[in-house]
Amino acid sequence: MNVINLEEYTDKVAGCWMGKNIGGTLGAPFEGRRYTHDLKFYSQDLSGAPAPNDDLDLQLIWFHAIKKHGLENITPALLGEYWLGNINGPWNEYAVGKANMRAGLMPPLSGSCNNDTWKYSNGAWIRSEIWACCFPGNPDEAIKYAYMDSCVDHCGEGIYAEMFTAALEAAAFIVGDINKLIGIALSKIPENCRVVRSVKIVLDGYKKGKKWLEVREELVRDSADLGWFQAPANIGFTVLGLVYGEGDFGRTICLAVNCGDDTDCTGATSGAIMGIIMGRKAIPEKWVEPIGESIRNVCINCFLRVPKTLGELTSQVVDEAVKYHRNLAEYPVKLGDAPTSVSKEWHKQLQDNGAAAELWALPPYEMPFDLPHIQVCIDYLDGSQIATGVEKKIKIKVKSRYEMYEHFVTLDWRLPEDWQITPGRKSCFYTGLSPAECEMTIIPGELDGGFRYVELEVKDSKRMNPYILTVPFQCGGAVKFSKN
Repeated sequence: MNVINLEEYTDKVAGCWMGKNIGGTLGAPFEGRRYTHDLKFYSQDLSGAPAPNDDLDLQLIWFHAIKKHGLENITPALLGEYWLGNINGPWNEYAVGKANMRAGLMPPLSGSCNNDTWKYSNGAWIRSEIWACCFPGNPDEAIKYAYMDSCVDHCGEGIYAEMFTAALEAAAFIVGDINKLIGIALSKIPENCRVVRSVKIVLDGYKKGKKWLEVREELVRDSADLGWFQAPANIGFTVLGLVYGEGDFGRTICLAVNCGDDTDCTGATSGAIMGIIMGRKAIPEKWVEPIGESIRNVCINCFLRVPKTLGELTSQVVDEAVKYHRNLAEYPVKLGDAPTSVSKEWHKQLQDNGAAAELWALPPYEMPFDLPHIQVCIDYLDGSQIATGVEKKIKIKVKSRYEMYEHFVTLDWRLPEDWQITPGRKSCFYTGLSPAECEMTIIPGELDGGFRYVELEVKDSKRMNPYILTVPFQCGGAVKFSKN
């Protein structure tokens, strides 16, 4: 059995949140500046309190959902609902995700549609620590939740970035070597993605003895086509801090912030990673004393009851993790009173990419509709946009939610009279142990407004009552959101 000592785990969770607050506070005054810095400590008078930071705020909302529903019941749609109800941050991809969800484009559509400017940005990988803390020593489980989280307002590189940080942080509970941790995290994202490219620039530069400033400039040049405030370069800056920091907490977070750009994020994430590796007790007190233990909020519902101190957050996260793990007899990494002990076999398993590859293959434009007994998925294939008289291909998938059931399901599209659909408005599916699917082509008639909502009636031969789904389509192309 693989075991993480509970006291040791608790210290690392506390270190994670303290490192997050320290690094975020260090970088907050310099966010968005596109030049390098020469910080060696906080630049502002803090009066015993940290800078407020959305990096931590967003995770308080996810944790609220965990406490209310349990980890086993978390879904992208549930996180989307909590986002709509509790997050008031109006920035960039946060605003895009909320606008999409209000229009009916739920995750992953909320992250993949109308989001060309911000889909690869930094809003997701900065909030991965909650999943690492819930699944210590199990990066494959952490990245599943990181995917569910990040697809609310990102796609592609934006998702890979959070899978990278979640895997690294989860593994850091049982692995202390930075290079090994980076290798584990790289195994969880596609080899040809831009996040990998940025990380390899740092690793190659360090191996060749290049100065950190030189490597920083290489990262900036390599990501010039993506622009500033994007995940690949900022993940690179974070890894630069970790590698060139060589195990020193203060040097690590300062280097990450000194690279510029999204400095509160790079500082906060590098600080959280170092906090997990070192534990709260080993974080130098000079970094702790100026900010204390409080949590200051900036973008969440002020009436929501969330932890107000890092100690309170740590205690509650530990309680939830212990409760979840105790209910799973087969869970591979247990929390307990015995000394930490992890097998060689599990260490080898940490770099397996089988579970990760399944996540990479998930369709970015597929929206699931969960009925009590079946799930109906609409895959828009290339996006939710439609235009009058233009063919729009979609794929329908029907699957049982319970393995013991077989279903004969009829789908009936209630389309406007001037719309066409092939092979026909009615289609029948048989689904047993395997899902049933088919591709359809819709040719819309006249359109008005920004969105069109089409009813789809679902009938199961075993049930008398039909279900009516409301399927959203976006009229006339994508809505454009300006950087301003």
